[in-house]
Amino acid sequence: MSVASTPPASVEDLLLTAGRLLSGDLGGATAADRHRGASLALRTALEICVDRVLDAAVPGLAHATMRAKMLCLRCYTPGETAQRTRAVWSHLCLGCHYHLYEIGPT
Repeated sequence: MSVASTPPASVEDLLLTAGRLLSGDLGGATAADRHRGASLALRTALEICVDRVLDAAVPGLAHATMRAKMLCLRCYTPGETAQRTRAVWSHLCLGCHYHLYEIGPT
């Protein structure tokens, strides 16, 4: 018995999904859930892009943690790009998590 696996999502598909979630085209969820889902799609797209950049520079870095990848990114991209990437990734991580004591992302 073989298990069919779904192909990995492309960056373009993830960006389209995030856009559809934010515009409300994908109904059936609360605004907070749509925003959280968009954050997850955008974070995944960003992580795929970081993996591509680092894999082109040093094959095998894809197995490192994302925090380690963010540190390595400073060596292979301009400093401002690495800094902005880290900031966006950190904020998207916050947007992906549900905290009972906080108001949902809007």
